[in-house]
Amino acid sequence: LLPPLSAKGEKEREREREREREREREREREREREREREIVREREGERERKRERTKERERERERERERERERERERDRKRERERARERERERERERERESE
Repeated sequence: LLPPLSAKGEKEREREREREREREREREREREREREREIVREREGERERKRERTKERERERERERERERERERERDRKRERERARERERERERERERESE
């Protein structure tokens, strides 16, 4: 225990305790603000990750559409080659008939 103080000393000690309580309340308010900032950063990070996932899904859909267009072009080229071979066979048959 602290030794008894004069009334003046007691008032000063009480003021010091009050200042310490105020500093503690301020530290608590700062911790609370920091927790809130952390929550905001976490939410923003989650939104950013969500935007990235959305963009990545869109890029994947675009790549799939491009692959489909390429498959379609390949099918068209194949059909065109087949038609060209058929026309060539038809011309060959025509020449054979003419030479008979």
